[in-house]
Amino acid sequence: MMKKLLVVLAACAVLFSSCNSREKEYVKISGFAQGTTYSMSYRDAQKRNLQPQVDSILKNFDQSLSIYCKTSIITRINNNDTTVRTDAYFDECYKLSEEVYQATNGAFDITVGPLVQAWGFGLKKRDKITKERIDSILPLVGMGKVKLVDGKLIKSNPSMFVDVNAIAQGYSVDVIARYFESKGINEYLVEIGGETLCKGLNSKGKAWVIGIDKPFDNNVTPGQDLQAKVALPSGKALATSGSYRKFFEENGVKYSHELDPKTGYPAHNTLLSISVVANNCALADGYATAFMVMGVDKAKEFLAKRSDMDAFMVYSGPKGEFLTYATSGFDKMLIK
Repeated sequence: MMKKLLVVLAACAVLFSSCNSREKEYVKISGFAQGTTYSMSYRDAQKRNLQPQVDSILKNFDQSLSIYCKTSIITRINNNDTTVRTDAYFDECYKLSEEVYQATNGAFDITVGPLVQAWGFGLKKRDKITKERIDSILPLVGMGKVKLVDGKLIKSNPSMFVDVNAIAQGYSVDVIARYFESKGINEYLVEIGGETLCKGLNSKGKAWVIGIDKPFDNNVTPGQDLQAKVALPSGKALATSGSYRKFFEENGVKYSHELDPKTGYPAHNTLLSISVVANNCALADGYATAFMVMGVDKAKEFLAKRSDMDAFMVYSGPKGEFLTYATSGFDKMLIK
């Protein structure tokens, strides 16, 4: 789950309790999970260090949904282990994925796994890509060809490969946020791999501020060069997808990891990155991926019909310049 497209602007006054005596005291934890980093801050009257519990939850999460874990539920499903049963993590992630798949007419699809592998963005090196190779894979793609029934994922073809990386990281943010809520913690920020959800206010009593990186190729240091800053409202999640960190070039052509499930090829449009704000991080993550496939115009049309999410796009203009578009709701969140 190598995605690090956002950075929480965590100045001392935001995340550390000792900077100013008038500030609220927050506990800050950070670490590694899902092939990336996490950073969390929360206000707890008991000042508990919940990092061991968070690490345990994320480890169990990987045992369900990580294709990089050889013993995970999703790996066993992909290997056609007839004894494997799904768990609550898998079931909820599947249902959320199905929701985004249906709403976007298949622009988001967790059965894109065989294409991800063929293009070298997954577990193995890139195949020799030919039209014949892609045509042979496309029959294995389509979420309508799998079904979740009583703890078993039924695949129409055993060679189908399920990959939830495009939504699971956002979902893991929701899982940790729920854990904090279960501990009576109602003021927090959870960030995993750049995907973020906040509740309440920061230690200064202000909205949490999130930075959106400029989407130029190989901008690998989050927060170093920002496109925008966002004051994220309480209870909202923000996730970003982009084509500028995970790609390869061949014969002068750039191939992004954002694959179009219908064509089998990397999405080819002017959209460089999109940040989505929604009521939970899983859906923000999933829709961000779908919009990268759909492109600027189709994403705008989709967003115009949805009152439950907002977005900020960065796309390439006719001269290669950066252009931006924000929905009216997102525009109100931008720090100008």
